[in-house]
Amino acid sequence: MEDNIFENDYFTLTDEDGNDIEFELAGQCERNGQIYLAMIPVEDDGANEDVCEYVILKLVKENGEEVLVSVDDDDELDDIADYFDDLFSQEIDYDA
Repeated sequence: MEDNIFENDYFTLTDEDGNDIEFELAGQCERNGQIYLAMIPVEDDGANEDVCEYVILKLVKENGEEVLVSVDDDDELDDIADYFDDLFSQEIDYDA
């Protein structure tokens, strides 16, 4: 995987309703000239520990600032999700 371009592995992001949610950076990749991040919510209220759910965000420039946005295009999201699913499945130690 590419070098981590972010110094901090934890981010507090604000959703569309104005709620702050803390995420941990699980992975990042560059595809087709875009940078994508896989983020896991830090507080997971009673979710199944055997399943790791993550959010994919895209780094874009808006008004001269870098911001993280959701991926709206289904084909683009499927492509990036497949990449991260493959990456994460390689990192799992099934013998443990």
